[in-house]
Amino acid sequence: MVIDFHTHLFPESICSGRECYCRSEPAFDMLYRSPKSRLAGAPELLRAMDDNGVDKSIVFGFPWRNAETFKRHNDYIIETTQKNSDRLIGFGCFDLTASEAAEEAERCLDAGMAGIGELAFYQSGFDEACLTRLAPVMDICRERNLPVLVHTNEPVGHSYPGKTPNTLAQIYQLVSRFPCNIIILAHWGGGLFFFNLLKKEVKERLKNVYFDTAASPFLYDSGIYRVAVQAVGADKILFGSDYPLLSQGRYFTDMDAAGLSRSEREQICGTNAARLLHLKPD
Repeated sequence: MVIDFHTHLFPESICSGRECYCRSEPAFDMLYRSPKSRLAGAPELLRAMDDNGVDKSIVFGFPWRNAETFKRHNDYIIETTQKNSDRLIGFGCFDLTASEAAEEAERCLDAGMAGIGELAFYQSGFDEACLTRLAPVMDICRERNLPVLVHTNEPVGHSYPGKTPNTLAQIYQLVSRFPCNIIILAHWGGGLFFFNLLKKEVKERLKNVYFDTAASPFLYDSGIYRVAVQAVGADKILFGSDYPLLSQGRYFTDMDAAGLSRSEREQICGTNAARLLHLKPD
């Protein structure tokens, strides 16, 4: 079973009216101002899944600043995943600065969502104020033993829309603050997995941490798969496409180039995700 752990879906009202949302949502404007930045709904995703041999996808919206908007978007994800429960699994998404953040997390999980994410601080790093806002949501997910997917990125290299000013020290502080939570660090965790090779402390801190591959073909040479498997293990890596940013097939091409074994590829592309989400194998 192939599971894509990182995809974004948008209702038609947002796909056709992005200019309106760009005017009031700085993070959305940064990422989606250009018409070349694709927005997609469920029909497009399902077709892409069929074309690329993906059985299930984890889907989520966007961390809107406006509470009414993120609630409507989460409602769309709930409705869409209920209609396509054999293919799509929903995560709840919202802006952590909103006073309703913890309440929205509870509402989404009570409605059957399987986790929370992709949470992001696009215009700051993970400073102390951000971790304080994150804490109530992490408490809720820890009590339910459900994962939280957090946007991270590499702190060096070229600039691009959505690249936050986070540092490796801040990402490490995040996972250290919430050691009992299941945490998925998007976009390879900014490279934090490399430090699993340190002899002291880090292995224990990363015990419940997973790394997704979202945007990897844009960011890394295909060799990152082999390096990550050696550093942190194939059992801690999750295939995520960041669809519609990229098609799922681009990742499979890189995995082929990396020379992953069949077992490693099966873990990355499905087994690990199924274990985290308590899914029964086909």
